[in-house]
Amino acid sequence: MTDRPPFTIKVDQNPYLGAGGHEMHAVVTVESDGGAGPAAAAPRAAEVIIIDASGSMSYGGKMGAAKRAADAALRVIRDGVRFAVIAGANSPRMVYPAGGERTAVMDGRHRANAIAAVARLEASGGTAIGSWLRLADRLLTSGTDEAGEAAGAAEVRHAILLTDGKNQHETPEELDAALRACEGHFGCDARGVGTDWDVSELRKITSVLLGGFLDVPDPADLEDDFRRMTEDAMGKHVAALALRVWTPQNGRLRFVKQMVPTVEDLTDRRVDKGQIGDYPLGAWGAESREYHLCVDVPPGDVGRQGRAAWVKLVAPDAGEELAHANVLVEWTDDEALSTRINARVAHHTGQSELADAIQEGLAARRDGDDERATARLGRAVALAEQVGNSEISDLLGRMVDVDHENGTVRLKKDVAVADEMSLDTRSVRTVRTRQNDEASGTGA
Repeated sequence: MTDRPPFTIKVDQNPYLGAGGHEMHAVVTVESDGGAGPAAAAPRAAEVIIIDASGSMSYGGKMGAAKRAADAALRVIRDGVRFAVIAGANSPRMVYPAGGERTAVMDGRHRANAIAAVARLEASGGTAIGSWLRLADRLLTSGTDEAGEAAGAAEVRHAILLTDGKNQHETPEELDAALRACEGHFGCDARGVGTDWDVSELRKITSVLLGGFLDVPDPADLEDDFRRMTEDAMGKHVAALALRVWTPQNGRLRFVKQMVPTVEDLTDRRVDKGQIGDYPLGAWGAESREYHLCVDVPPGDVGRQGRAAWVKLVAPDAGEELAHANVLVEWTDDEALSTRINARVAHHTGQSELADAIQEGLAARRDGDDERATARLGRAVALAEQVGNSEISDLLGRMVDVDHENGTVRLKKDVAVADEMSLDTRSVRTVRTRQNDEASGTGA
């Protein structure tokens, strides 16, 4: 096991509740610089690149772009990392290493051979993403490398998935079963290229496998994107972290949502231990993430102080605590204190509502309910401006016309499919609070 990098936890909240109050909100920021001391070695890692090689990839320059993207990823996988490349179609096949389900240990020879093998890849067949993920799972958990060592020995296991189409050659139940089989075994980031893939499918895949996904409308952008994704994966220094939350007796954690870098509801992922619950966070590098917690606490008398929650960052497999902080509560009859709104909590409440409004508006538009679509996307316009999310504001501007003078919104008739998919995909990508709006935090 490598030395753990230092982590910090900061809590932003208004700790005051009015008499009889019971609902406490807080934003928990978890951060690490990714360092573990000058003598620390990089963790053992395993990486699988999954390239859609179905027939549709042969159009629009997608296969050529995918090859260049895989080439870029292979060049930044560091020496010593176990790796493999999979081609996905009706059933997956090994691109590298060939001759069986195994990984290779990256070095100069394997890098050159893998790049050459990717260059020979051709597109044919259909799309069965669940089978691709199952092969990646076998490679990352039970497969061996050429020395006979199991890839599952790696501390950080990750896959990159690229597709240009819908999961047409599997049932939704088969994909769901594959995701259940893979959950907790490895992280997966995904990209959809072109406009024929299904946003909801990639959202589900990366949600279960604790990764992120994006649209890449222009295949020419894949190369830089794959390079950045792989560099990020190589920068992960800790795997399988969890946010552990204790609540008082008769208290209840209503929800836990990741808010930065993306909105992701973790509430139903709780590993329950009575008053304590663990919420899986996946692997971690030099980064900062933010979580919105809402706790129901038993009401207290005016003047009473207490702990609404105790938050810890833990490595469950090692039984190790890396950082902790308190979510505090104090009951008061001072209305000015109890009604004060924490800027960060308000910001993330707005961002969560923004994501919901966009997805509900787009769903209504697809269903032909223009009245609801207009109402929800109009609300999204106001929220995007409120939280300062300029990217979402720009994308909404391609979907609706806004009359700022009269405060009205009208759906545009002709909307590019790529613009609608971008808005749907990026609806959960959030922005941090502006620095001058941030409230001071408690606990560290």
